[in-house]
Amino acid sequence: MRVLVINHVTLDGVLQGPGRPDEDTRDGFRHGGWAGVRSDPTMAATMGERMGEGFSWLFGRRSYDDMLSHWNEVGGPFKDGLNNATKYVASSDPEAELPWPNSTLLTGDVPAGVAGLRERPGGNLVVMGSAQLVRSLLAVGLVDELLLFIHPVVLGSGRRLFGPDEDAHELTLVDCTSTERGVIVADYLRQVA
Repeated sequence: MRVLVINHVTLDGVLQGPGRPDEDTRDGFRHGGWAGVRSDPTMAATMGERMGEGFSWLFGRRSYDDMLSHWNEVGGPFKDGLNNATKYVASSDPEAELPWPNSTLLTGDVPAGVAGLRERPGGNLVVMGSAQLVRSLLAVGLVDELLLFIHPVVLGSGRRLFGPDEDAHELTLVDCTSTERGVIVADYLRQVA
């Protein structure tokens, strides 16, 4: 399996609360829903193509709780897709309850658990949101690809995909397009030393 990170980010690297105003208001964040106005079929098709057949989800605990509770409440096509897919959930709490079907807890040494999953045959392990998890996996060379939807907006505040103390990561741009609404779709592979 390969680890594929798919995230919406602003020009200043914010990934907090892209989908809806109440998605993530931590630290007084008031810009929630910033990505919705630029959604289009090109982005959805690109996500589907890159995720591929037989993919599994890999979430941080907060992203897992938020995404699945939202889509189970709203319903629609994403509800069944999320519930039916295999989900691995990283949490520092070994007693964490995972209420959604097909969910497996990764706790303790999460990077080691993800390294074990990468050794298995199968499709991509797809990470959405989950900035802390992404950073921990990048730090030990476990992210294979980043598909970023870079939105033409600067928020000036909010949680960012990459933190201020981030180590350097060399990436290779393998594809780049833009949508009619000005979103840059950039696909990067991690350079292997």
